[in-house]
Amino acid sequence: MKNLIIDIGNTRIKTAVFESGTLLEEWAYEQLADAELLWASLEFDQVLISSVRYSEKELRQRLAFDFLFLNHQTRIPIANAYATPQSLGLDRIAAAIGAWELSGQREVLAIDLGSCVTYELVDDNQTYRGGAISPGLRMRARAMHEFTANLPLVKVDEAPQNFTGDSTQTCMKSGIWYGIQLEILGQIQYYQKKYPEIKVFVCGGDAQSFDSLAKDHIFVVPNLVLYGLNCILNHNVE
Repeated sequence: MKNLIIDIGNTRIKTAVFESGTLLEEWAYEQLADAELLWASLEFDQVLISSVRYSEKELRQRLAFDFLFLNHQTRIPIANAYATPQSLGLDRIAAAIGAWELSGQREVLAIDLGSCVTYELVDDNQTYRGGAISPGLRMRARAMHEFTANLPLVKVDEAPQNFTGDSTQTCMKSGIWYGIQLEILGQIQYYQKKYPEIKVFVCGGDAQSFDSLAKDHIFVVPNLVLYGLNCILNHNVE
């Protein structure tokens, strides 16, 4: 059975084909019309769509194939103990489920490095507990620039050469980059105290920038959300 997974975000439309839990291929587009040409050329048995750009009604009117549309009522393979489930971003729960599945369905921490840095915990009872949200790389840079009189807007897309900056710009870059890196390591150490065998999965647009964090218990999987969406689809059709 081949699964077609479609994740429609604000700027990109990500598509992947899975078979028996294995990711076969993935693509990314900006325009729905371009993605539709791809979908028309593919063979698949079942489809899941997660979308923040188009409603379910709009997509059913436009697309020729049937699909499962992800929303807060969709069944998921783990328990959800989040206090405000209707406000929980579907990409957050999908990342958590993707990490849980890839870890062998055990306790796991999923870290998504995007506009914000999000931390998602699934405990040893296969229950999603929530986590934390903090500013990402570009958000931190913009905040320092926009909320001060004299600090410039800096671009941080790789680790600074030196931990100790020797100019205003290099100090800002060090503070932003290593602030996030040390935050990530601190979060991991906190959860390791309670769950010594916990595995960590890092995903998101800036995941590759922090691939130096990868160790025996830390895995960088940029397309983790797609794995989670595939797991959700399988849970609903099995």
